[in-house]
Amino acid sequence: MDAVIIGAGMGGMTAALALEQIGVTTRVYERVTENKPVGAAISVWSNGVKCLNYLGLSEQTRLLGGIVDSMSYVDGHTGETMCRFSMQPLIDEVGQRPYPIARADLQHMLMDAYGMDRIHFGQTMVAVEDGPDLATAIFADGSTVSADMIIGADGAGSITREYVLGGPVSRRYAGYVNYNGLVAADDAIGPATEWTTYVADGQRVSVMPVAGDRFYFFFDVVEAQGLAYDRTAARAVLRHHFADWAPGVHALIDALNPAATNRVEILDLDPFDTWVKGRVAVLGDAAHNTTPDIGQGGCSAMEDAIALQWAVRDHPGDVHTALQSYQLARAERAGELVLRARKRCDVTHGKDPAVTARWYAELREEDGSNIIRGIVGNIMGGPVTPVE
Repeated sequence: MDAVIIGAGMGGMTAALALEQIGVTTRVYERVTENKPVGAAISVWSNGVKCLNYLGLSEQTRLLGGIVDSMSYVDGHTGETMCRFSMQPLIDEVGQRPYPIARADLQHMLMDAYGMDRIHFGQTMVAVEDGPDLATAIFADGSTVSADMIIGADGAGSITREYVLGGPVSRRYAGYVNYNGLVAADDAIGPATEWTTYVADGQRVSVMPVAGDRFYFFFDVVEAQGLAYDRTAARAVLRHHFADWAPGVHALIDALNPAATNRVEILDLDPFDTWVKGRVAVLGDAAHNTTPDIGQGGCSAMEDAIALQWAVRDHPGDVHTALQSYQLARAERAGELVLRARKRCDVTHGKDPAVTARWYAELREEDGSNIIRGIVGNIMGGPVTPVE
């Protein structure tokens, strides 16, 4: 059996590795000409780490991951610590430490494990077609490729999804923009082994450690969609939005590199149940585009890859049954995570100011148990983290 995978992001590469692990021949096609991940880093929660471990990448993942021993929430205006708690109870419960990882590092790790020279870069798919014996992808240069199955891991604006669903769907603007990047770790911003989040006014500023003595940072700003962004003005924009925030936030703004600070408008997609049409299936953001508010977008794509492997393994030679089994295993779980992230997004970003104010008050009484319970609830339920 062979598979063509469209997209060399986290979902596409983990799917390729997972399928090859059981003897499926894969070919990966990517529209960009070189590896340039969108966004600076990703929270790989324990379910995602377990997927990478399953693919034989445990040591590589550990070396790239930041060590998060504790979490804290800080009043954005005063700098007062609202709550701080150890991550050890979470690690003990789920059996795996989570790792924040720089996206470029993670992407390189996956591509190197597959074979960088095997990836077909600069190939933009413009159409996909199912057939009785093979499915076919058509590229912008007029070339085509056919295989027993085509897996569309082609991102939030997926062409494969349009084919599977019979037309385009509209993504929803979540109401905020995420400015993100990497800076050197600095105690003036936050402890080097802590995920620190400043919150106030329905906005947040967060730093978490990644390998290389660096922080991944992000600023969530509630602003209109479609505004022009000049990277050189990043500091000025953030100083405007966070003018009266705590010294740690201003230390972060002073430390960031404007030229390397991304501005990402956050959108998501209403969950849908149809992931498969004949020999064609969607995976990752193409199947469940989500906001990053619970950190499960990339992890969910990795879960897709493992579930796809298991479905193909359990139905050898029967592509249609295998893909239907994959859809059945993943659509409900992934869709639920999208809606959980949307709910958390609304609380964090002040959709109802009274609800957000209550959350701030709850944080001041928090010992970590409620937050960890919520994170564990997100982690458990995938193929490598089944709920008993």
